Amino acid sequence: MTGIRSHDYDALIVGAGMIGSACALALARKGLSVIVFDKYATHPDTLLEPQRVSAINQASENILRNLSVWAGIAVSRPQPFERIEVWDAENTGTISFDAANMGLAHLGHIVRNNTVSSALHQALTSEPDVSLRFGDTPVAITSSGSSIAVEFERGETISARLLIGADGANSKVRELADITHQESAYDHTAIVATVTPETPHDSCAQQRFLSSGPLAFLPLPDNECSIVWSVYTDRAEELLALDDHAFSLELANAFENRLGNIQKISARAGFPLVRRHAADYIGDRIALVGDAAHTVHPLAGLGANQGFADAAALTEVVTGAFSQNRDPASRSVLRRYERWRRGENALVLKMMDGFHGLFSTQNPALSNLRGVGLDLTDRIPFIKEKFIRYAAGLEGDLPELARMR
Repeated sequence: MTGIRSHDYDALIVGAGMIGSACALALARKGLSVIVFDKYATHPDTLLEPQRVSAINQASENILRNLSVWAGIAVSRPQPFERIEVWDAENTGTISFDAANMGLAHLGHIVRNNTVSSALHQALTSEPDVSLRFGDTPVAITSSGSSIAVEFERGETISARLLIGADGANSKVRELADITHQESAYDHTAIVATVTPETPHDSCAQQRFLSSGPLAFLPLPDNECSIVWSVYTDRAEELLALDDHAFSLELANAFENRLGNIQKISARAGFPLVRRHAADYIGDRIALVGDAAHTVHPLAGLGANQGFADAAALTEVVTGAFSQNRDPASRSVLRRYERWRRGENALVLKMMDGFHGLFSTQNPALSNLRGVGLDLTDRIPFIKEKFIRYAAGLEGDLPELARMR
């Protein structure tokens, strides 16, 4: 860009997790200078529990491949899943999806979050116009003219043309920008752990819907599985208080012993589930991505994929303006991002709310109708394929980075 430089960086990103780091790398690869801050005192990937995983769909995989970091992730052997099986505990309703029936090698990968963060951080350290700072958090923001100034807790003030909030569900950027959000608790807690079942998982992601919430077994290498067990919060407290043996028995029983006994289990953690959606995705020279803009029930594993799509879409509109010598953080440019992603994410939130309400109902009539719906959908190839292609990131208004090259 020509003219007098009135800022330290083109983009300042708060949050060095998967989404913030992917956004930083994408912007840097397009010629923008970027600085990334994170509240943790060291790389967040060293602090994340290894049992935290994400189901990465093909659109997100494309983003990571196009950013040339997939090879670094592949070293840790992300587990492809070739099938998805879902069944209802209250009736005989079932549905399954098979990659082979769609001419695909896989439907997605189960990856450990810290593996993705680590690969992205490694790539960022090789970028000459990227700076990573850890152990600091913003306390004030001031927008004026062609830049926005961010004051940090340790006393440093950094100016940038664009401030990006990628700092999670309790976003400090969102708070400082006075962006409101809708929030409602699901009254559920997700229990996560890594387990080794008795029976091979055969690269299949499996989920059983119980009246208390969904239980998913997601395949990992060496026949391990990541479990995500969503239950009412009081029940979660009871389960987390059990010793490993008692918990393993409860887990296997809840899963109808589909994978046999649980032979090994890692440390367990519980995370309260809360639905959030920001009223605005943008402010004055500010944009929100990932959990800072939206959080959703994990029953379909779409949260991380929504975040990666946010990062890719924001990169596309910002760098498009940058390449045309236009202000990349003007309201008109950021509005394009907001219009693109907010409607898409709102649709996902509504769908997940609907699924959560339908599968948690105690009404016998609705339960039977739900089972019939699963069976009918399973028998209609066109509907099944449309649903899985959307979930896999093969259809929709995809950013360029999310497309296969």
